[in-house]
Amino acid sequence: MAADRRGKAETLALRRRLISNSCRLFFPEDPIKIVRGQGQYLYDEQGAEYLDCINNVAHVGHCHPLVVQAAHRQNQVLNTNSRYLHDNIVDYAQRLAETLPEKLCVFYFLNSGSEANDLALRLARQYTGHWDVVVLDHAYHGHLSSLIDISPYKFRDLDGQKEWVHVAPLPDTYRGLYREDHPNPAGAYASEVKRVVNSVQEKGRKIAAFFVESLPSVAGQIILPAGYFPEVAEHIHGAGGLFIADEIQVGFGRAGKHFWAFQLQGEDFVPDIVTMGKSIGNGHPVACVATTQAVARAFEATGVEYFNTFGGSPVSCAVGLAVLDVLEKEQLQAHAASVGSVLMGLLGQQKAKHPIIGDVRGIGLFIGVDLIKDTATRTPATEEANYVVSRLKENYILLSTDGPGRNVLKFKPPMCFNVDNARHVVAKMDTILTDMEEKVRSCETLRLRP
Repeated sequence: MAADRRGKAETLALRRRLISNSCRLFFPEDPIKIVRGQGQYLYDEQGAEYLDCINNVAHVGHCHPLVVQAAHRQNQVLNTNSRYLHDNIVDYAQRLAETLPEKLCVFYFLNSGSEANDLALRLARQYTGHWDVVVLDHAYHGHLSSLIDISPYKFRDLDGQKEWVHVAPLPDTYRGLYREDHPNPAGAYASEVKRVVNSVQEKGRKIAAFFVESLPSVAGQIILPAGYFPEVAEHIHGAGGLFIADEIQVGFGRAGKHFWAFQLQGEDFVPDIVTMGKSIGNGHPVACVATTQAVARAFEATGVEYFNTFGGSPVSCAVGLAVLDVLEKEQLQAHAASVGSVLMGLLGQQKAKHPIIGDVRGIGLFIGVDLIKDTATRTPATEEANYVVSRLKENYILLSTDGPGRNVLKFKPPMCFNVDNARHVVAKMDTILTDMEEKVRSCETLRLRP
């Protein structure tokens, strides 16, 4: 194909002419043209190999052969909508049910995490008869209008906060209201949700749901204090609302210790609704909502059909089944726990060596490195974080930043990311941070000279 021979500059010119600037590129000053992926690696048009530390969509690895083969085989036979009987959709629902608490036993299949979260919102409103939603500060739940409205990460730069949206403090024990020295941060942050609930009720409004990422990602790779969810659920249920766990970024074993990140909050904790996306299809557009019989029946009682043209298609379900097969056969959940532990340890050593690293937090292959300007104020080191990401790219390592200050280096690699990869990335980070410190010292020396 002619496109295979197109140079990077020509591709970039075409993109700038044909694609909206709102659809942004990584490294806009010098974007990478990626033409192939395999495992935890991406390859540019010159054949250069990049280590991918951020693509949690390619969950079991870019172009995993078993996933590719499953899609190809089913595509050769049938791909149609879910109004016909087919084994794939029921087989897939059954396999997912085996990973979840028994109560979560009804499934809806969709194409994207945004679709899943939008449906979850509809389910909660129909079941409760209420409208309002409580979310965490800096949350992001998707790009549909309904989800922009419940995503402080987005709405603060757009139309602002709607009267039916209520924002509770992010349970960030490094930067938040209650920090690492607090005796009970889970209880303290849950009390903040209770305060929000009380305020809503005093206004005569009613809560449909508490909507939360099980591990907040764009907020800065936040690990929520254990016990927070059960206490919050008590407050939300007491107000007649439902608890919705958004697992789109972090489900399917990424947390290592558990298959679902909400399980980090206690073995007995069960959300009312769980949403899934991104990693569920390893790059194929698949998403899912799991809920209880009671919630599903309330939605059915409207008499209005829920139909999604491509959701639950034979090909999508074949892909989803293949992803579960790979996770199991390659023991990737245990792998995430093991490699994540090594990576956390190596990053912890860097924290002890480099004052710019204020915090290293994470679990499994969901890790954040919080860069700061000084330890007293914990001011986000935004420019420095961007510099580190740029230098890593020069070393063929793809990393990016998150958090309100865009100063948190985020690790969410494909689950096949290994110990050698971890050591390689940290060694390069060490070199870059050491070089930064030497340059700063040189500048200070020059300023001190008469």
